[in-house]
Amino acid sequence: MHHVERGSGALFAWPAQSTYIKPPPFLDARLAQSSLRDLKGARALAILGNSITTDHISPISNIRANSVAGAYLQNLGVAPPDFNNYGARRMNHEVMVRGAFANVRLRNRMVDVEGGFTKHQPDGAQMSMYDAAMKYDEKGVPLIVIAGDEYGTGSARDWAAKGTRLLGVRAVIANSFERIHRSNLVGLGVLPCQLPA
Repeated sequence: MHHVERGSGALFAWPAQSTYIKPPPFLDARLAQSSLRDLKGARALAILGNSITTDHISPISNIRANSVAGAYLQNLGVAPPDFNNYGARRMNHEVMVRGAFANVRLRNRMVDVEGGFTKHQPDGAQMSMYDAAMKYDEKGVPLIVIAGDEYGTGSARDWAAKGTRLLGVRAVIANSFERIHRSNLVGLGVLPCQLPA
């Protein structure tokens, strides 16, 4: 029988080079600050239709080589056949935030293509949601998402709210919300604003 050495101590020794597990950023000072602040100069990251599911917001599918998450993994030396899927890499926030709103069937009405794309404003350049969000973050521009009926339906996927928050989205404005996803947004400090009927 083969003997395996067991670690000891009160804390798990995070393997810094792991592409599967990273210390989560949710207690960092910037993310932990209250979201109850004025929302000024916000830009829309996405304008979406009805029945946007948690899988549209945080896909569980295989990571594609031509995606933002795929580029991130390739830069770390991971070959495309070893990418796996978003579900397997859900303990790496760097992969998951790059996968937020990256479902190939997502239809953002700000652009003429399907997938995780948007238009950065005011220049109008088309780019991935992640790249646009990072450009807005550099300038301190808060983001909103606009949607129709039944936003956040489907499975109660925690990364749908986590990815939204890590992209810098401060509020989601929709006609109606799925109850669990609405609660998850509140828990992550994203304000769900329901339009009057």
